[in-house]
Amino acid sequence: MRPSGRALDEMRAIVLETNVNKYAEGSCLARFGDTHVLCTASVEQRVPGWMRDTGKGWVTAEYGMLPRSTSSRLNREAARGGQSGRTHEIQRLIGRSLRAVTDLETMGEMQVRVDCDVIQADGGTRTTSITGAYVALYLAFQKLVDLGLLKEVPLVDHVAAVSCGLYEGHAVLDLDYAEDSEAQADTNFVLTAKGGIVEIQGTAEDRPFSESQFNQLLKLAQKGVAEATVLQREALGL
Repeated sequence: MRPSGRALDEMRAIVLETNVNKYAEGSCLARFGDTHVLCTASVEQRVPGWMRDTGKGWVTAEYGMLPRSTSSRLNREAARGGQSGRTHEIQRLIGRSLRAVTDLETMGEMQVRVDCDVIQADGGTRTTSITGAYVALYLAFQKLVDLGLLKEVPLVDHVAAVSCGLYEGHAVLDLDYAEDSEAQADTNFVLTAKGGIVEIQGTAEDRPFSESQFNQLLKLAQKGVAEATVLQREALGL
């Protein structure tokens, strides 16, 4: 039934390759099927002006799609005069997701910027970005621990994200582009390993979907995030 031949509750093949950038304090190449996102975490020994003298740190994110990440070339956003509303929305989502599991007080006054650059897009770029960004962030914090700049990694839980949707009347997990473009409903779930809900984005593309259908999507998302967080732990050697 699914174009890929996957079962309704089957994720695409996920690969989280660590330390792919020798300069960044933490890096991860996250692959969800044919969606590939390079996530790099950079540490700065300063915080935004509005956070100075608070004793707290900050985690933020930036997101972008490379020109040939899709079937036809995209113009760089700088050439178009600035970032699109979609880009702003996605990078804010990534930042919120990471801060939800970060102890900002334990960090002290430093900032970590996580850049998520989409190399290849086949649906689910924001969810792939969040899942890979967590790995890059963890590695950056671990490097600070190794250097004696932090006592422990200031992360209180794992966070990952998956997309779910209604495709040909069925609830399906981890939509690729072929499904996403034809879905009757499209949702993104950002969840923690302990079962916490960070954010849910859901849109009916055809007609309103029911509470029962939403609950089906949520159960699929919980299954997908559980699988993704296991892979995060394996990638980090935890």
